[in-house]
Amino acid sequence: MSELLHSYSKKFCKDEVPDLKPGYIVKVHQKITEGSKTRIQVFQGTVLAVNSGHGVDDTFTVRKISEGIGVEKVYPIHSPNVVKIEVMRAQKVRRAKLNFLRDRSGKALRLKEIPLKLRGKKFEKDVAPVAEDSSEPVVAPAEEKAAE
Repeated sequence: MSELLHSYSKKFCKDEVPDLKPGYIVKVHQKITEGSKTRIQVFQGTVLAVNSGHGVDDTFTVRKISEGIGVEKVYPIHSPNVVKIEVMRAQKVRRAKLNFLRDRSGKALRLKEIPLKLRGKKFEKDVAPVAEDSSEPVVAPAEEKAAE
């Protein structure tokens, strides 16, 4: 029976989902419908937890401080209202759930930042793109001027 449910719920899952981990700072683009109008609202914050779930049940918790008040939202990853999830930065954490951040404010909230390529394989922003016909990396114009 579980195979039947798994195959049915697979139809409603998104094809491309970013590799979310606790400590990532993300921008979540959410579709908001007010009456007959729809708009996209962006919520930027730290991922506290990626909650266990399978298929359409996957959720993640994002927290930010807005005007001195902590705001947390739990988003279903495969929801049609979640238009896009952008991973902005990664922070070094050693826990699966960052609930201890709820008690902190100000400078105590800061975590050490690490490059994204160390945490996830999909977000290798620091690696130079490779040209199709050669094995040498493509050099950006700003890097060419610095090399001269």
